[in-house]
Amino acid sequence: MSDDLYREQILEHYKNPHHFGELPDADITQEGDNPLCGDVITFYLKLDDGRLGDVRFRGRGCAISQASASMLTDLIVGKPLQELKTFPTKDLLEELGIQISPARMKCATLSVN
Repeated sequence: MSDDLYREQILEHYKNPHHFGELPDADITQEGDNPLCGDVITFYLKLDDGRLGDVRFRGRGCAISQASASMLTDLIVGKPLQELKTFPTKDLLEELGIQISPARMKCATLSVN
């Protein structure tokens, strides 16, 4: 895929994020922030027999951090909880599909840290 198509995909996830919102009956809630730029993401996880049955997130921040969170939800739903604890950052960066500058790396990886 060309960089332009990846950029379009990132903008689409930013404008229309997948799994966006809260889960009032979440089993696990995890928040992360980037104090350097103000990005904040909160994940809500609902477990089903040791697997991630449902996931939602709420957040505010740049297109990279929010698209990254949206893409991550697509990648992790249905996965065993133990696998989520060691989810490879490189998998998310590959899903983003563009070169991430050192200054934007925290934005891109906020979802998995």
